[in-house]
Amino acid sequence: MVKSMRSAGPAAPTLCEGWTVKDLAAHIVIRERRPDAAPGIMGGPLAAYTERIRKGYTEKPFDELLEDIRTGPPVWWMGKGPDRLFNTSEMFVHHEDVRRGGNRWESRHLSDRDEASLWVIVRNVAPQTFRSAPVSVVLVTDMGKRLVAKKSGKRTVTITGAPSEILLLAFGRKAVNVTAEGDEADVAAVLGCDRSV
Repeated sequence: MVKSMRSAGPAAPTLCEGWTVKDLAAHIVIRERRPDAAPGIMGGPLAAYTERIRKGYTEKPFDELLEDIRTGPPVWWMGKGPDRLFNTSEMFVHHEDVRRGGNRWESRHLSDRDEASLWVIVRNVAPQTFRSAPVSVVLVTDMGKRLVAKKSGKRTVTITGAPSEILLLAFGRKAVNVTAEGDEADVAAVLGCDRSV
């Protein structure tokens, strides 16, 4: 991720609306190094405090933020233990936020092992992120895996793609390489629904 961030530059856009690469770097650093600010990342009563801390970190030199990301979290950080699965998804998604932030991007080819690891994450998060979909949502991978992410009535939208692409979609990203089949209005509703965690 650091290489992609450095190559893009601090002012480059990302898929995180309104955030540059430097804004995203500050987010990752406080998530890994500021336990007092991390709870507000998901919103709630601490969100304003977290955002104030993150904005303060954007005043740091870009190279310093990248070095903090490169060296990883301190030894005491929980992400090295029980939070490992969530951290994998967070870093993958944010890496793609950087890679796909401009007008031109292409999907990466990941190993079968990496795709299988990301599918485990999809199975855990998709039922939550697709909860507001107005119809049933079925996710199908190009590896032959299938998951009913949301069961709701008789109408269904089937989304097909690599686990990595489905994961990005599940986390609300629009710059993804998937196909969606179903009634046109249902597809639009599923792709437009709130997919926040």
